[in-house]
Amino acid sequence: MSSKTIEIELRSIFDKKKYDEVEKFLKEKAEDLGADDKDVYFFIMPDKLSKVVDNISKGNAKIVTKLNKIGKGDSFEEIEVAIDREDVEKAVNMFKSLNLTENIMHSFQKRHNYLYKGVELALKYSDVWSYHLELEIVVDDPKKEEDAKKKLYSVAKELDIHIMTDEELTEFTQKAEKDYHKKK
Repeated sequence: MSSKTIEIELRSIFDKKKYDEVEKFLKEKAEDLGADDKDVYFFIMPDKLSKVVDNISKGNAKIVTKLNKIGKGDSFEEIEVAIDREDVEKAVNMFKSLNLTENIMHSFQKRHNYLYKGVELALKYSDVWSYHLELEIVVDDPKKEEDAKKKLYSVAKELDIHIMTDEELTEFTQKAEKDYHKKK
């Protein structure tokens, strides 16, 4: 039996000035893991999130399901299945045909990944989230979550960024989903 994959994720949204400050800090002090630009289709359900990810920078693709929703805690048990990039459109159509969700979002993410003090940082820009940072540690046992969270908050403090609360994330994602669908 394989172990669980549990992502502990924190998020921060900021303006272009803070984005540039964080980028400068990471370029000087973190290990550069490279560009990680992604074209993502999100299938948002009441209690979880699935997505089809075309990782343009890395030349691969995957289907991901997070077993809870953003704004419902910072730990996400996650299931990933690698797919061929040629199958991204088929995977998107498969999800659409299941009618599991009417809430579908499509967004390109300009991303650059770094590793700093054991924390993976994805510095991002997207039309939905604007300038933001995701801090992440993956663990295989729920008993390791508390130590991972301490490490994440320590790095966030060093970067002098505001970590969004569950309430802020819920409010933001609900507004983002509503605004996205108004444009369509």
